[in-house]
Amino acid sequence: MTDGRTDGVQRARTLLEDAATRLAAAGARDEALGEYVEPKAVLGIRRDPMIRSLGRVWRIGALLLGSSPETAGQVWATGSITRVTEAGRSQFVSVSAEVRRAYRAAAAKGHFAPGDTVNHSATPIPLDASLVGADTALFVRDDEPRVRWSATAGTDVPLADYLADRVGLLVDPPPGATD
Repeated sequence: MTDGRTDGVQRARTLLEDAATRLAAAGARDEALGEYVEPKAVLGIRRDPMIRSLGRVWRIGALLLGSSPETAGQVWATGSITRVTEAGRSQFVSVSAEVRRAYRAAAAKGHFAPGDTVNHSATPIPLDASLVGADTALFVRDDEPRVRWSATAGTDVPLADYLADRVGLLVDPPPGATD
């Protein structure tokens, strides 16, 4: 016997599993998932922050879907994104430029491959009854799993339609999109 509150959650799980299967079968490009860590000082010596690897994910717009053994079956709301490049030196152009430079340095310190895209500050979304009426990017309303771009976004779409569109773009990108 199922309860109406969990049918939508199970449907969300099934849709996400099907999306992961389709992405894996197509060899779709995935990205790194990491956690920004500021190490504690050791013997009074301060160490540089780094982004620690948590595994790999497919970025499907507002959601990150696990693509590696460490992340399989899990989903996150997209947080911040940085590309692993040489951090360069501080130029004090703007606060936002310095923040981006610091994240690039932290990603490089985390031993990600040069040129890789690293998703960090992502919020885990539990695939359980807490999705019902949740205030997250993925939620269930009226027994239907839905997606919104952010917790404050005024509109949302059915998860099935969202995944069909976003996964389709990763599996069969438009000409010139991957060059």
